[in-house]
Amino acid sequence: MNNNRIKVAETSLNRWALAWQEPLFKQKLLFGVGLFFSLMPIYPVFYQYIEQRDGYNQQDIVLQMLPSIDVSMPIFIVTWAMAILLTVRALQNPAIFITFLYGFVVLNVLRFFTIGLVPFDPPPGLIPIVDPISNYFYGKSYVTKDLFFSGHTATQFLFFMCLQKKTDRKLALFGTILMGIFVLIQHVHFTIDVVTAPVFTYFCYLVAKKITKPYSQMF
Repeated sequence: MNNNRIKVAETSLNRWALAWQEPLFKQKLLFGVGLFFSLMPIYPVFYQYIEQRDGYNQQDIVLQMLPSIDVSMPIFIVTWAMAILLTVRALQNPAIFITFLYGFVVLNVLRFFTIGLVPFDPPPGLIPIVDPISNYFYGKSYVTKDLFFSGHTATQFLFFMCLQKKTDRKLALFGTILMGIFVLIQHVHFTIDVVTAPVFTYFCYLVAKKITKPYSQMF
């Protein structure tokens, strides 16, 4: 068992050492990290702004049939368990890291546009999600109008797209389905927010692959 762990660690280090020798990979990685951190101060400003806007009401048949239940703990567990798995795999494989990095950046920028263009009022019966880690980035007050499209569902689907092992991908796909159900039960999203999230995410993944090619495939 220890020998296997040592071999995995050595393989991971070799992959990163090989990647770091590529000047273009290094440039793209550092630029992606810079973009990621440049978004941090934008989050609270944008999300606190959209919270003050008037939005449109929706008649969501699915939500009308679902009871409003606080499932914050399952949402938290799925969110961060899959984030930890992605982190472990990304540390082992630079291709996963750089693809997810750019995919996540593009995903968040796209959400800025879609949320900005499609202002919805929050669903009736909304129960705030208790997640001190995620909520920290949204600003002082809890945000209820970051609706179209679902960031929780989209992130899970991005995990699915970036992971490579079959077992990991099955877990991520299952996590995506669970997350979509959970955010509906919590009434923090409309059905259209959840259903369209994988579609938008797939587009973000393709953009990320285009940006990082060929480094998203070679390690």
